[in-house]
Amino acid sequence: MNKIQENINLIFKKLLNTYNPQGWWPIIDFDGKNPTKTGATNGYHPNYYEFPRNSEEQFEIIIGAILTQNTSWISVEKALVNLKEFINFNPNELINFAKLNENKFKRAIKVSGYFNQKFNYLVNISNFYISLDGQTPTRKKLLTVKGVGDETADSILLYAYVTKEFVVDAYTKRMFSYLNILNEKDSYLKIKKLFEDNFKGNVYDYQEYHALIVEHGKRYYSKKPYGINDKILNEFKM
Repeated sequence: MNKIQENINLIFKKLLNTYNPQGWWPIIDFDGKNPTKTGATNGYHPNYYEFPRNSEEQFEIIIGAILTQNTSWISVEKALVNLKEFINFNPNELINFAKLNENKFKRAIKVSGYFNQKFNYLVNISNFYISLDGQTPTRKKLLTVKGVGDETADSILLYAYVTKEFVVDAYTKRMFSYLNILNEKDSYLKIKKLFEDNFKGNVYDYQEYHALIVEHGKRYYSKKPYGINDKILNEFKM
């Protein structure tokens, strides 16, 4: 095992020991909390990996992955609660609501930002979901949907379809470049490959790792200079 591989695996263990299981992806109607999280704490299910338990929860995760683009989960949670007042999380209901009540729909998701854009993206992903007819999409096929980029695609595959795709976000880039494990300017796919080639975890560990990176990132990598007070991971600096 080389040093990069060793550190990537040890960092996961260190973060898990520090913050405990995170219980991602949150489901808004699930009566669960994660007291170690910063920000929103509702709907999380630490140590319970049976989600999504049905197609409605699967679709909720998918639309949540669209809504969370360029905003915080607190805002997404509000948008989902607003939408839930009008529809169940079902692609046909969402499309019908969008056709008949466009303004009401946009007002419901406005809190998540970029609501005109996200309105269209949610309709796109709903039509795509229906076309799958219960099948798991390939990453390549998912990326053909307008509004779905690399990070969103991997989030959907990892949490809605429980497939091993490593999610790379801004915190991943900041944290691991600070530790000199990668270059922050590396492409998304290069960083994704680095983790998938070196991290030895199963699909649930993939879910936890991303969630743990976000939790740690909020504390130490939200403001510049990134990582300057990160005593937890400093031992892994290369």
